[in-house]
Amino acid sequence: MLTVQRNTVLALAAAAILSVAVSTQSFAATERGDRSVRPGPQLVDFDGAYEPGTLVVKTSERRLYLTLGNGKAYRYGIAVGEPIRQWSGESWVSAKRANPDWRPTARMRNANPSLPSYMRGGPGNPLGVRALYLGWSEYRIHGTTKPWSIGTASSNGCFRMHNSDVVDLYERVHVGAPVIVMR
Repeated sequence: MLTVQRNTVLALAAAAILSVAVSTQSFAATERGDRSVRPGPQLVDFDGAYEPGTLVVKTSERRLYLTLGNGKAYRYGIAVGEPIRQWSGESWVSAKRANPDWRPTARMRNANPSLPSYMRGGPGNPLGVRALYLGWSEYRIHGTTKPWSIGTASSNGCFRMHNSDVVDLYERVHVGAPVIVMR
């Protein structure tokens, strides 16, 4: 009888430990980003009357869509701006750069004085391997040195992508392409 009770207690203790471990892992995964956001474009059904080649960013989904027409689009996972830095509206791809240089904005440098005023493109550059500049703004769609941030709301207003995804998008999108950002 004591052996049965002891085994029951041990089983309950193991279940409790496992439960704590799983909830801790879930919390950690949430902090690092949505684990369902994997690199690579996904061909998906897409409703909307957008001309092919339009980029549609849905910040609430943390997804970017490249419309193809005929109800189809390529879908990519992204990181979006922190809630206070999110924006919506219309823009366009005004420039494209491979291995872009980075110049943190004055606002970014005021918030973090240790940031450099300039960083040459290449390994370690926060913009990753490609950048698509949006209109006349300071915002971009770019790669990242923090792939675990994809699926989170953690940027300064730009849209981060896995480096392999931003290379794919860079090749598919032309300068002048419309960009629609919605919450």
